[in-house]
Amino acid sequence: MSVLSDTKSTIGKKPLSLAWPIILGIVLIAMIMRSPLTSVGPLIGSIRESLELSNATAGLLTTLPLLAFALLSPFAPFLARRLGVERTLLYALILLMVGIALRSLAATASLFAGTALIGLAIAVCNVLIPSLVKRNFAHQVGLMTGVYSVSMNLSGAIASGVSVPVARDLGFGWNGALGIWGVLVLLAALFWLPQARASRGAAVSATSGALKRRSLWRSPLAWMVTFFMGIQSLLFYVLVAWLPEIMTSRGLSEDSAGWMLSLFQTAALPVAFIVPIVAGRMKNQRLLVIIMTILLFVSLGGLYFGGNALISLWTVLLGIGGGCAFSLAMIFLSLRTKDAHDTVSLSGMSQSVGYLLAATGPILFGLLHDITASWNPPLLLLLGVSALLLLFGLGASSNRTV
Repeated sequence: MSVLSDTKSTIGKKPLSLAWPIILGIVLIAMIMRSPLTSVGPLIGSIRESLELSNATAGLLTTLPLLAFALLSPFAPFLARRLGVERTLLYALILLMVGIALRSLAATASLFAGTALIGLAIAVCNVLIPSLVKRNFAHQVGLMTGVYSVSMNLSGAIASGVSVPVARDLGFGWNGALGIWGVLVLLAALFWLPQARASRGAAVSATSGALKRRSLWRSPLAWMVTFFMGIQSLLFYVLVAWLPEIMTSRGLSEDSAGWMLSLFQTAALPVAFIVPIVAGRMKNQRLLVIIMTILLFVSLGGLYFGGNALISLWTVLLGIGGGCAFSLAMIFLSLRTKDAHDTVSLSGMSQSVGYLLAATGPILFGLLHDITASWNPPLLLLLGVSALLLLFGLGASSNRTV
C-alpha cells in the first residue's frame, strides 16, 4: 500500500478545524518555498557589483534553482515512498537551511553552491505538497490549494519588498538579507518535526512507482499540464529575476523597484486563493485560462508600449495574470489525477520537465538584454511565451484525468 494513500484521506473526512496541525505545517512549508528565491531579485544588482558578475551569470542565481528542480523532481516520489512524505519534507527543510547558510557566505563559489542546495530542497517540497493536500484533504482540494498558494505568494512578496531595506538600512548587506530566511525555515522544521515522527514510513516498492510514472510519459494530458507548469514558471522566474532591473532602467530607485516586485506578487494573493476554489467547481477551466491570457497580454503590452504613468497598473495586472497561471498549474495537479499517487507522479513529471524549460528563461532574458542593450526585445519574448501558455492551458483545462 502506498505511503501516499495509506490513510485513505482520513483527515479529509474530518472538519478542517480538527486538522490544524498539518494545515499549519503546510502553510509554514509553503512560506519558505518562494521567499529564499524571490529575495534575490531586488538584490541582484548589488550581488552583481559585489562579485563582478555579468547579467547572464547573475541570471544563473535564478536559473540554478530551476535546474535543481528539474534534476530532483522525478526522484522526489521515490524518496517519499522510501522515507515517507513527512520525513522527506523534514530532510528537505534541513537541506534548505544548509543551502541558505552556504549562500550567505558572500563568496562566488558558496553563493552558487548554496543556491543549488536551496533549489534541491525546494524541489522536494514543490512535488510533495500537492500530493499531501490530495491525500489528506481529498474533499477540500481547491480550498487547501488556495491556502498554500496564498502562503507562497505572500511570503514571496514580503521577501521581495524587505530585501533592499534589510540589506542597506539595517546594514545586513545582500548576504545577510538573503540569510535571514533561514530563521523561517528553522521554524518550519521545528513545527514539522512531530509530523515526521508520527509518519508511518514507506510502503511501496520502487518498481511499482516507476511503472506508474512511465505511464504518465505517454499521456498527452500529462504533457499539457507539464508544459503549462513550465511556461508559467518561466514567466514568473524571469520576472522575479529581472523586473526590478527593468524598473530601475525606467528611472525608479532600487527601493521602489524592489517594492514593485513586491506589488507584482501581492497582486497575485487574492487570485491565488480564489482561483483554485473556483476552478475546483468548474467542469473545465478554459474560461479562467482565457482571462489569464488577456491579463498577461494587456500588462506586458503596457510595459512594452507605455511610459511610467501607469507602470503600477501594469504591474498589478501582471501579478493577477501570473497568480492565476500559478494557481491553475497547482490545481491541475489534483484535478487531472484520480488519487494522491497519481498526483505525486504527475507533480514529479511536470515539475521536472517544466522547470527544465523554465530554467532557460532568466538566463536567456538576461542574455538578450546584454545583446540588444534594451528590455524591449525580452518583453516581446514574454508576449510570445504568454501565447504558448494559452495553447497549453486550453489543453490542460479539459475535463479529463491522466
